[in-house]
Amino acid sequence: MSDEQQFSEIERIRLAKLAALKERGIEPFPPRVERTYTSVEAIQTFEKDETKPVKPTLVGRVRSIRTMGKIIFAHIEDGFGTVQLFIRSNDVGAENLDLFRDYFDIGDFVQASGEMFRTKAGEVSLNVKEFRMIAKAITPLPAAKDEEVDGEIVRHATLADPEVRYRQRYADLAVNPQVREIFRIRAAVVRALREFLDKNDFLEVETPVLQPVYGGAAARPFTTHHNQLKQDLYLRISFELYLKRLLVGGIERVYEIGRDFRNEGVDRKHNPEFTMLEFYMAYADYQRVMDLTEEMLQHTAKQVLGGTKLTYQGNAIDLGVDWPRIELSEAILEFAGIDLSKHADATSLAKAMADKKYNVPPGASRGKLIDDLVGSQVEPKLVQPSFLFNYPREISPLAKSTPGDPTIVERFEGYMGGFEICNAFSELNDPLDQLARFEEMGRSMKADDEDLHPMDEDYLRAMRYGMPPNGGFGMGIDRLTMLFTDQPNIREVILFPHLRKRDE
Repeated sequence: MSDEQQFSEIERIRLAKLAALKERGIEPFPPRVERTYTSVEAIQTFEKDETKPVKPTLVGRVRSIRTMGKIIFAHIEDGFGTVQLFIRSNDVGAENLDLFRDYFDIGDFVQASGEMFRTKAGEVSLNVKEFRMIAKAITPLPAAKDEEVDGEIVRHATLADPEVRYRQRYADLAVNPQVREIFRIRAAVVRALREFLDKNDFLEVETPVLQPVYGGAAARPFTTHHNQLKQDLYLRISFELYLKRLLVGGIERVYEIGRDFRNEGVDRKHNPEFTMLEFYMAYADYQRVMDLTEEMLQHTAKQVLGGTKLTYQGNAIDLGVDWPRIELSEAILEFAGIDLSKHADATSLAKAMADKKYNVPPGASRGKLIDDLVGSQVEPKLVQPSFLFNYPREISPLAKSTPGDPTIVERFEGYMGGFEICNAFSELNDPLDQLARFEEMGRSMKADDEDLHPMDEDYLRAMRYGMPPNGGFGMGIDRLTMLFTDQPNIREVILFPHLRKRDE
C-alpha cells in the first residue's frame, strides 16, 4: 500500500510536521515525561490561596487551540480534568510561540511548566514558561467542530456516530468525557458490589473459563479445541456449577465477578461476552436471597449515586422502597390477560396467546411460552424494582420445587427499568432429583436446542457427597450499569462491544 492510499491529506500534513520537528532536533515521542500536579490538583492548590505561587508541570492532550496575535490559549486534558494554557510570546519567546502555532495540533500530548494565575475572564490557567511535545497525534481526533467563543473561532473535537464510537472506542473516550464517566461509574458499581459481599462474609473466587462441560444456564456455548489434550472445551456460559461445588467443599458463602460467553443474538440488552456476578449462600432460600438483593442494590446505589433514586429513560426509579414480590402467574394474568391455571399444556396456552395476537414461537413447550409471555407482555411494564417468583420447572432445571407442586420451582427474577436484571433460585441439592431432571431434559429436547443442559457427571458426583441447602443469584453487571448511567443500549456500557465485521 502506498502512502497516498494509506494516509489522508490531513495525516500527511501532520506527518510533515512530525518530520519537521525531528529535523529541528525535537523528539516528538520522548522516552520520559515530568508531571508534578494533575490538572485538578494544580487548580485546587491555587484556589486555596491565590496569593501563594503555584508552579506546576502539567501534561495532557490538547483539546482546543485559539490564537490571538502573540498569545495562544489552549486547553489540555488529563485523566482528571482540563486546564487552560496561556502561552505568550513575552514568556516563551517568539520562536517558541511560532513552534506551538505551526506544529502543535488538537490531539497532541504536551508537557507544560509555568505558574498558575487567573485570567481577566476569571479562568484559572497555567501561564506557560516552557512546553514540549510528548506525543504527536498523526490521525486527528474525529469530527472537529468549530465554535465561536467571545468572537473567536475555537476548534473542539467531538464524536457522535455510534457506529464509529463503538468500533473506535479509544477515539470515543478521547473526545467524549461523558463516555469516560460511564466507565468510571461501572467500576464504582463493581467495587460497591464487591464491598457489600465481602462485608457479608462471602469469599471471592475464580472458576474455569474453559470448561469440559458447559452448564448453569440455558444458552448455546462457544466451542474450542485443546490440541495437546485432544479435547473439545467450551467458554463458560455461567459460573453456577463450579461455585456450587465449593459449597460441597465447605465454603458457605461464595461469589465471582467475571466474564460469561453465550453464542446467541445481539441486541440492546445482549452481547456475546458480558460480565456477571453470581453468589451462592448456604442455608438460605430464594426469599432470603430476595432480601439480600434489595440490601445489596440499595447499598450499591448509595455508594455510586449518593442515594437510592435514579432516572432511567425518563422514568424516576427508587431502589429504597420494599420491592413488590409478584407471583409469576399473577403477573401474567394482570399484564397479559391469560390465566395459566386454565392452560395446562402447550397447545392450550399457544391458542390463548394466538387469540390475543401475541407472538407464539412454533413448537415451543409450555415453559417457553410462559417465558415468552413474560418477556413480551410483563417485563416492559416492570419499571420500578420488582420480583417475579415461582417459575415453571421445565425452564429451571437447577431450582428446587415448591412444596406441594412439583411443576413449579422456587425461582425469582428481579426487574427494573423494563428489563430483567437478576435471576435466583432456591438451589436444587438432591442429587437423585437433579439426575432425573438432566435425563428428562435429554429425552425431551432436540440435540440442537439451545436450552439443552448437558449431563455433568462430575457435578452430580459432587452433589452426592452432600450439598447444603442454598440460595443462588446471578446478575448482569452491564445491565445494572445501563440503569445507573441511564443508557438504553448495552453497547454503551461495554468498552469494546462485539460488532458485525464491516466490509472494508
